[in-house]
Amino acid sequence: MAEKVTLAIVGCGGIAGAHREGLRKLWEVGIRDFEVIATVDINRTAAEEMADKVAEFQGTRPTPYQQLEEMLQTEKSLQAVDICSVHRNHHTLAVLCFEAGKHVTIEKPLALTLKAGRQMLAAAEKAGTVFQVAENYRRAPEHRAIHWAVRQGDIGEIRMIFWLDVGERLWYWTWRDHRFEAGGGWVLDGGVHFADLFRYHVGEVETVAARAHAFHPYRYHKPETLEGPIVVDVEDTVMATLTFKNGAMGQWTSVSAAPGKRFSQRVLYGEHGSIDFGSGLKTRSGREESLQEMVARFRKAIGEDGWEQMFPKGVTDTIATELWEFIQAVQGNMQVEIDGVEGYKDEAICMAVYESSWLNGSTVAVADVEAGAIANYQRDLDESLGL
Repeated sequence: MAEKVTLAIVGCGGIAGAHREGLRKLWEVGIRDFEVIATVDINRTAAEEMADKVAEFQGTRPTPYQQLEEMLQTEKSLQAVDICSVHRNHHTLAVLCFEAGKHVTIEKPLALTLKAGRQMLAAAEKAGTVFQVAENYRRAPEHRAIHWAVRQGDIGEIRMIFWLDVGERLWYWTWRDHRFEAGGGWVLDGGVHFADLFRYHVGEVETVAARAHAFHPYRYHKPETLEGPIVVDVEDTVMATLTFKNGAMGQWTSVSAAPGKRFSQRVLYGEHGSIDFGSGLKTRSGREESLQEMVARFRKAIGEDGWEQMFPKGVTDTIATELWEFIQAVQGNMQVEIDGVEGYKDEAICMAVYESSWLNGSTVAVADVEAGAIANYQRDLDESLGL
């Protein structure tokens, strides 16, 4: 039996709960080649509560800490960290862990800015340890099946993708509604997952032309009565046109300032048909297949060994399988699918949206954004980080 990987959860609010539950799901099916030995949060109570909840399934209780530096100095047997902090702190926490020789998995997006991300990539390369970025959406059975169907030519050469989400949100979220903590609004926070899916299903994005706007200057603690207003400074509306290196085109619309009718359309079009991310495949010839049928066909094609490799012991929870992959990589059994470089490329698409909007909708090359040649939107964020 492989030696257990010793883990620390760093940042114990919000998404950290989903990471803990992912570990719990692995534990419940008998995948127990890990042990959480520490929890860290500047809010001591949050670290204590996380330690208690981990102990419920693990048996042993992790030691809670309030400071990362103290934990790194104290926990001599620690091998890896799972960073779930606010975006602003990603690079400082990760660099400290790399300098201590630890393996790192970190929640998306990679960093507050791409310049901070480049600092993380350099530290990871110097450390020579595993670096994983949490892009879990592609790990769903449906997205694995869609990717496979596209690659085997079910709808022919990809021509277009439409990713449209329109509605209204008036309720106050958290630090995520503040640009200097989050880096941007939903286009970065949730959109980096979508950017990863664009690359996964279609290919590399070459250019972006976009406009972003903030129609709602406030969110509310009681949105139904507009009570408890909080000033926010992230965008709530983005419309972007993407061109891909393979010639495909894309339309990405993200709106949370549209009262009344809501709608969502996420469809991939090829020369022979389409795949709707919510319903399934339909071709010009009249062939139709639900997502569930696509998954079943995909599973049959890759066989039970291939399925087990993606979904160990039948676990399909995307955060659980992501953490399983990380643990396997730390043990030297596999490579992570989304490493720091891949996470950086995902974030660069989101930043290209903001950079294009800053330039009044001018088309920008994603490669120039990746290289730091275009960084107007990010400049004041970098200055606030001391970069």
